[in-house]
Amino acid sequence: MTETLLLRGIQLILVLAMISISLYFIYYIKKNRINPFKRFFTGLWIGFITDALDTVGIGSFATSTTLFKLTKLVEDDRKLPATMTAAHVLPVLLQSLCFILVVKVEPLTLIAMASAAFIGAFFGSHITKNWHAPTVQRILGSLLIIAAIITVFRMVTNPGSDITSSSHGLHGIWLVLGIVFNFVIGVLMTMGLGNYAPELIFFSLMGLSPTVAMPVMMLDAAMIMTASSTQFIKSGRVNWDGFFGLVVGGIIGVIVAVLFLTNLNLNSLKLLVVFIVLFTGGMLIRSSFKKSLEPNHNGHLHTKLNSK
Repeated sequence: MTETLLLRGIQLILVLAMISISLYFIYYIKKNRINPFKRFFTGLWIGFITDALDTVGIGSFATSTTLFKLTKLVEDDRKLPATMTAAHVLPVLLQSLCFILVVKVEPLTLIAMASAAFIGAFFGSHITKNWHAPTVQRILGSLLIIAAIITVFRMVTNPGSDITSSSHGLHGIWLVLGIVFNFVIGVLMTMGLGNYAPELIFFSLMGLSPTVAMPVMMLDAAMIMTASSTQFIKSGRVNWDGFFGLVVGGIIGVIVAVLFLTNLNLNSLKLLVVFIVLFTGGMLIRSSFKKSLEPNHNGHLHTKLNSK
């Protein structure tokens, strides 16, 4: 009964957050006489693609950046972080709500790990201020690829061996390990590194169904993006062209992707996780060698605090 009440409480908070942010969008747009309907259909298909991919664990920020540049929807790079955060916050809140509704997860695991990631992200900029970002990218990318190889090896040599795959959370020392892991992931988020692939592979290596990771990683992202979206809007750095289309397309993309994921069997889901992790690891290593990702004078990347 207590677990049910906790989950209902989280769902209520997510719904209230969606309503609150929507009302703030309306207030800000009316106050500043902004037209968010310009280039609606361009925003619609970009939002659909990016948030559908985000829902299956690939993330939305890299794809959004690419499509924004291809369509010239956002031409000022300085507006990219604010625009992506503001446009994706409602779809991400919906993702979190959907997965908490359709995936059974123990509230203690959900709340503890999501809170650890949020705390890590909150203090992360102070912790990572002197870290060399390309080196961190290469290390994380390599670890993800190694973890994916281990997962494939286990699937091939001992299929169906995950006796805990019917569990819906972590317990004891494994929960403590999960909290520490997510705190570190939260810290890395401040360097522009995502939480989706690491959390998917972590739960898989723990012997749990990757579906259990979905509510946790989505709640991480929802908490962080909710906290930062209004600040980005107040900063005046949001590009409003196509904005309404991005939000509507994103919401549709989330619903379609959730229906797709909930109809996948466990083995297909594990293969999807392996693909996402290998893709993410490869992209991190590739990005670390790009000139555009050279650290600035503070050792930070010219990027945003993102959860993807």
